Amino acid sequence: MALTPVLAPFDIQVDSSEIAVRDALAQVLIGLGPLDLDIEEAGTVELVLAEALNNIVEHAYGPDDHTGTIKIGCYHQSNGIHLRIEDDGVMMPEGKLPLGRPQDLEGDMMDLPEGGFGWFLIQDLAKDVCYERVGDSNRLDLRLAIALGDAD
Repeated sequence: MALTPVLAPFDIQVDSSEIAVRDALAQVLIGLGPLDLDIEEAGTVELVLAEALNNIVEHAYGPDDHTGTIKIGCYHQSNGIHLRIEDDGVMMPEGKLPLGRPQDLEGDMMDLPEGGFGWFLIQDLAKDVCYERVGDSNRLDLRLAIALGDAD
């Protein structure tokens, strides 16, 4: 007997901008409300999603093209929260996910790189991270291992 999922699937769409990223994060957390996430779980969702969305704003659309949209689909199963993030921006270099290696934190703080931490965080905190170019769109699928016992 299949149990009814706690969370109905939902989609949101925002414009590509830093302000819209904040709006998207708030919308997703509101949409996840029925799961009653604890502060650590909600923080993980917010961190992973913020890193992915900020990368889209900064790199896929870039500073000269803030006219694109970002679509986020979300559903929950017993193995976690599944997110699909889509945009029509520039393809990732070589059509692949960045390796997401941890940065070397040794040495002078002034010599640390400005970026490079985001993909490491995404790939460290999320599971089943998959990128593909579909036509003229980027699609990023990932799963956050936040599970409730009574969802499919």
